[in-house]
Amino acid sequence: MSSSAALGSRPKAHLSVLLVLGLTHLLNDLLQSLIPAVYPIIKTAYGLDFVQIGVITFTFQIAASLFQPVVGHVTDRHPMPYSTAVGMGFSLAGLLGLAFAASYPAILAAAACIGIGSSIFHPEATRMARNASGGRQGLAQGIFQVGGQMGGALGPLLAALVIVPHGQGSLAWFAPAALLAMALTVWMAGQHAAIRRQVAALRAARGAGGPARTPHAPRTVLLGMTILTLLMFSKNAYIESFRSFYTFYLIDRFQVSVSTSQLMLFIFLVASAVGALIGGVVGDRIGRYRIIWFSVLGPLPLTLLLPYADFFWTGVLTVGINLIMASAFAAILIYAMELAPDRIGLVGGLFYGLNFGLGGIAAAILGGLADGIGIERVYQLCAFLPLAGLLTWFLPRIEDGRGRA
Repeated sequence: MSSSAALGSRPKAHLSVLLVLGLTHLLNDLLQSLIPAVYPIIKTAYGLDFVQIGVITFTFQIAASLFQPVVGHVTDRHPMPYSTAVGMGFSLAGLLGLAFAASYPAILAAAACIGIGSSIFHPEATRMARNASGGRQGLAQGIFQVGGQMGGALGPLLAALVIVPHGQGSLAWFAPAALLAMALTVWMAGQHAAIRRQVAALRAARGAGGPARTPHAPRTVLLGMTILTLLMFSKNAYIESFRSFYTFYLIDRFQVSVSTSQLMLFIFLVASAVGALIGGVVGDRIGRYRIIWFSVLGPLPLTLLLPYADFFWTGVLTVGINLIMASAFAAILIYAMELAPDRIGLVGGLFYGLNFGLGGIAAAILGGLADGIGIERVYQLCAFLPLAGLLTWFLPRIEDGRGRA
């Protein structure tokens, strides 16, 4: 192959597309994060208990998780880049429904609508990030995840600054964010069409110059996916204990105000954004297997200390825990993509769906436990969840896109 041809066959990272993808993910997850951010308000206004709070999270996340693998499977066969705009339209409808809901069933319906919007957005956006990565999968997923994590972190902050002072109806003030996201997804869809043509031409050139990639055995894929699912559940159960109940824990244990508890949740979730980017970039260098080991099992000493810490050290420990745990998702997702490289939409839908669905199941279980044994005892039990990281030992040692397991 000539020098010019070799240069032409090198993958190109489309940084502008990745940055817009990250921004759109931020806006999408910002809208999602307003659901748990408003919990302290609606708990008082509607006289809800912890089980009912957990059911709201369960409804939202199950609505997201059930549709995502289906959307991913369909778009693997028939790519639909403009479907991301449709998803944001559902999220807009759910946001407005939540702002003006006058009953508990209406709150559940609005939460489900936001969940459906996310289920449509994530699979195709995941495919866009992979195609725009130029082979730097960790960087691409890191940027994409930073957007989502920052969006999730902004929810509690905006709740403290806007929703707590102005009430449930102020949720409607965030409708322009959904409209902006819809405009950005339309632009991304146009860019993605050109990127897909470049990726297809590159694959054709590589296919003509060498042997086809051998797919992994079905047994290997099944084993890997099962272990990754169990790791996701342990991680999401712990993170969901913070996303849904951290504010109540701080208020109950340290008697802080609602605004202070929301600001603490914001700080905790900002660590997710930093951890997601670090995990993606470092995973490109040292491999996903090592990142998964560290990110799932690594927080164990901190989680064991947390229930016995004072207010200051609670903040320090929770930041450290989430900084480490957040690095897991990009590594798990890319590992799964390497197991099934021709089913990117399905893998993206499945693991984002698992992210929502497992979190929803955990929220409902933890809500019941909080009512039964108290919120502080729940955190003492959750401290042992990182032990599930030992399952990483059984992951198949596959070669990822950079030649590492």
